[in-house]
Amino acid sequence: MFSVYGISGQVFRGSLEGLRQIGAVASVARTNPVDAVGRDGRDAASGLLTGVAQPVPSDEAHRSALAAYAQTQKPMLARHPLSQVDALMSRTVITVPDTATVLESWQILFLHGVGQAPVVNGAGMLVGLLSRADLLRPERLPRPDSNVLVWRALLAQSVVDIMWTPMPSVSPTTDIRRVARVLLETGLPGLPVVDEQGLVTGFVSRSDILRAVVTDPPLDLWG
Repeated sequence: MFSVYGISGQVFRGSLEGLRQIGAVASVARTNPVDAVGRDGRDAASGLLTGVAQPVPSDEAHRSALAAYAQTQKPMLARHPLSQVDALMSRTVITVPDTATVLESWQILFLHGVGQAPVVNGAGMLVGLLSRADLLRPERLPRPDSNVLVWRALLAQSVVDIMWTPMPSVSPTTDIRRVARVLLETGLPGLPVVDEQGLVTGFVSRSDILRAVVTDPPLDLWG
């Protein structure tokens, strides 16, 4: 089940086919993902070492062969059915209040190391989505030589003015394949998961779906 929430509340609730009829959803602008710095376990200096020959232990080939052999000895693990959003969604959700400024919103994303966050009103209901990519869109940023007052005005702007809204969301029991299709069609980085009252209870991202595909033991997306 899909829902769409905006500043005025719920504006749609229904199937994937119905969701496609919502113009605001189909016309969501695509944004380029912002790579997280240092999230892969390497520090910034690692890029400077690219192409530099690193010392290779003399027994590297021996250890690699042993590791490959050990891998073949692992027992085959049974696949587990995985079909609904609640099996893979992130349950700890960072949200941005709709009263926040652009500066405050940026600080929330930076502090928690996330690329996007649902925007909620005072009652905790979904009203939109904010992403770092949106904050950094060239057409939104002042020119480098702009007066400092222009930059201050941007940072003091309300998050409501730049967030994605109305915003599609899913229920915990939504089929994962349908969620993946929405993400492909809209270019969204993920979808908030909401309960019957529109309260945000989780978030399912493209990374969550990919992580479920490659996890060990493997999960059966078609179960």
